[in-house]
Amino acid sequence: MTLAVCTSSTTIALAMLAFCTGAQGQSSPRLSPAEMKPVGTVDERYQSYNVEMLEVTGGRFWKPYKDIAAPGQGAAPSEGGNSPAGMDPGLYQYRPPIDLTNPRLRKMAQALGPAYMRVSGTWANTTFFDDSDTPSGTPPKGYNGVLTRQQWLGVIAFSNAVDAPIVTSMPLSNGTRGPDGVWRPDQARRWLAFTRANGGTVAAAEYFNEPTLAAMGGVSASYDAAAFGRDYRVFEAFMRKEFPQSKLLAPGSVGESTADWGVAMGGYGDFKILKAADLAAYTGGADAFSYHHYGAVSQRCAAMGYQTSAAQALNEDWFGRTDQTLAYYRDVRDKAMPGKPFWNTETADAACGGNPWGGTFLDSFRYLDQLGRLARQDVAVVIHNTLVASDYGLLDEDTFEPKPNYWAALLWRKFMGTTVLDPGVTNGPGMHIYAQCLRGTPGGVTMLVLNTDRQKSLSLTLPIAANRYSLTAAKLEGREVQLNGKALQLGADDALPSIEGAALKAGNATFAPASITFLTMPEAGNPGCA
Repeated sequence: MTLAVCTSSTTIALAMLAFCTGAQGQSSPRLSPAEMKPVGTVDERYQSYNVEMLEVTGGRFWKPYKDIAAPGQGAAPSEGGNSPAGMDPGLYQYRPPIDLTNPRLRKMAQALGPAYMRVSGTWANTTFFDDSDTPSGTPPKGYNGVLTRQQWLGVIAFSNAVDAPIVTSMPLSNGTRGPDGVWRPDQARRWLAFTRANGGTVAAAEYFNEPTLAAMGGVSASYDAAAFGRDYRVFEAFMRKEFPQSKLLAPGSVGESTADWGVAMGGYGDFKILKAADLAAYTGGADAFSYHHYGAVSQRCAAMGYQTSAAQALNEDWFGRTDQTLAYYRDVRDKAMPGKPFWNTETADAACGGNPWGGTFLDSFRYLDQLGRLARQDVAVVIHNTLVASDYGLLDEDTFEPKPNYWAALLWRKFMGTTVLDPGVTNGPGMHIYAQCLRGTPGGVTMLVLNTDRQKSLSLTLPIAANRYSLTAAKLEGREVQLNGKALQLGADDALPSIEGAALKAGNATFAPASITFLTMPEAGNPGCA
């Protein structure tokens, strides 16, 4: 297809060029879906989600913005002692355990399957599995939270019902350690054996959730890379012998980047930073290199710095931060774990629960752009944080109704296959284009077109017929989303709306400002999609 307009605000370089007939006399891009070359593959469960361990057990998670004390009013009273070390307890609010039997929640999750369900997070590091009929609810010394048998049975049942095998990490706080300080797998063994005995599947596991910030994660302030390596060897031997079906992911680092916006690049408060390069020196036997990405810290944690704003949400700098994080970890991987695929096991718009606009249509551009660009760069799985909890959840945490990113996720799941194609463009201001084989249609191609310009429409000339699925919103920072001009909302008995495309003949197609469009071309005839 050919871009029908040449604009100075859109810089797109292409492998295959035609000529623009406009007055500028510049070369204009030309694409052919039939000739797009495969450049990689992703896991069938590439798009996945996180359910925080704290959601399962109940506890203090990120407080809604409306309930955070204003500056000068002081922190809200503490409602428990399970806030991460060094964090302001006024930023957290108690939440009861999530109801994983809720029919709406299950229906929404089923529609995103197959996926992985990651049950982890900072709080998982310090959670005790109480395998008894009468749990006390009080964590033993060395732990901060309790996971009951019934709660974990609920996770297993949900995982099986929605086709989302479990990804997790180990309890590793002081309660798991012997007098010598070495991690012992006794607690993990009971928990994982219980999972297996009750029909659960742990598809993959990390030893440590975010060891970059180890002390925040529940170990002593003196914990270093050598201690991590010592413990990781115990973990690896234990898992390979007793639970060999589970993939091992490592190191699970966070906050590092090739740019100075990375929260671990210039120090993180009083916490000692453990560098991924030092940690990965011990993890060469893992099956994949795991890492987390947040392009900023949310407004909840403004005291830390590393902020962004809604005005920047469609900027190239913001989108490019995904690449900068991956580039940093790619260098580490290539040296310590060459050839291993990447798993991004936790990501969202911003750390600390997401920004206020994280649950609006404005963030759907970041969400889908991130999926598109990581698929092209050897990332096999991307696990969004979270399915439900806080501003960055795909679903409203009170009602389980879809937020805009859920609708974006649903369309990705419906149309984007596992074979990644090169559309022949270098993305730039105004338009980002990604392509993958059309799911379930041999020879078919799906193109994801993001018009990130807030003011200008852009046009494409299609060489063949296509079906068009355009997401727009009257308010970018709102939760109401339209598909081809029709509001997306649940029907009777929580039925998902019919996802119907608009038929397009070969020829010119216009993309509205700040719009997201999936173009499906079942008749593309791409041999790489056979």
